Amino acid sequence: MTISGLAQRLGISKASVSYALNAQPGVSAQTRVRVLALADELGWYASSSARALSHSRSDAVGIVLARSPEQVGSESFYMSVLAGIESVLSEHEMNVMLRMVDPREGSPVANGQGLRERGDLAVYRRWAGERRVDGVIIFDHFANDPRPQLLAKLALPHVLVGAGADVDPGPFGASVTVDQEGDAGTLVEALHSLGHRHIAYICGPSELTHEVARRAGMLHHAQILGMSMVFSASDYTADDGGKATTAVVAGLAPGSPDFPTAVVYGNDLMAVGGLLALKRLGISVPEQVSVLSWDDSLLCQLSSPTVTALRRDTMELGRRSATLLLATVGGHRSANTCMPAAVLQRRNSLSKAAN
Repeated sequence: MTISGLAQRLGISKASVSYALNAQPGVSAQTRVRVLALADELGWYASSSARALSHSRSDAVGIVLARSPEQVGSESFYMSVLAGIESVLSEHEMNVMLRMVDPREGSPVANGQGLRERGDLAVYRRWAGERRVDGVIIFDHFANDPRPQLLAKLALPHVLVGAGADVDPGPFGASVTVDQEGDAGTLVEALHSLGHRHIAYICGPSELTHEVARRAGMLHHAQILGMSMVFSASDYTADDGGKATTAVVAGLAPGSPDFPTAVVYGNDLMAVGGLLALKRLGISVPEQVSVLSWDDSLLCQLSSPTVTALRRDTMELGRRSATLLLATVGGHRSANTCMPAAVLQRRNSLSKAAN
């Protein structure tokens, strides 16, 4: 059923039907009621493709994650941020196009030279060329990241999620920043107040800029407080978090000078993997080592013992990212916005340092 069909059935003009369906002036209240009633009876909906053509928009936002579906499905951070993004986009009748790619795999670039590039970059080129999306949201920014530069070249509006305040998103971009150093200070100062003097940080991939900022922030605050630290990189999975934990405490006896009395993890999956590894090694939590996570999901509340974590409003991070992108798509040069500081949620995995 089309607008023309509705107009023919009602014996009125197509313009009158269009005004009624789009809540515009130019039609009487009685006619508007008749049009809406018939549309509802016939199950009529506006054509999204026709509407997109009429205002040169796709009404879609793109997200490319350089993660496997298994990682995205098990990582609460992504699920929570995506939920926040969707909550804003749904209010504006916009859709999300989500792609998961392996950044190590290339795709042919149509430049006649047979070159290949990262899979996510090829997706952005195709989306821009086909006008599939009005803008994109970027996760996991890293040093010398080619995405902002490419998106600027493609004139595709974009928002960086969780990038540092010093990262330039480009002329078509904006950022929702997170004060990683401030959050690091919250963790380190809490541990210092409980007598911890030698701690460990099991971080995510070391090339990610937010992990660089976290490590630098923790080290900075630890040095100010006279504490020492060790670092071990992981891939955000529970299994690798367990392996990194084992590597940190391997060959060390609880109570020895080099044994970390607290271990901080870059996400909840690694924290759970670390708990299991410590249990296998016969190291008790929190009696011999305290465990903390940088995220706070249901995993922290259900684990045994429950895990102390930084409570961050990740859904709000998604909502702010989507709102900022919509403003950018609308042609507004919006200023970057910063998330509020995280709050430490103390649970059973945290205690005073063992003597």
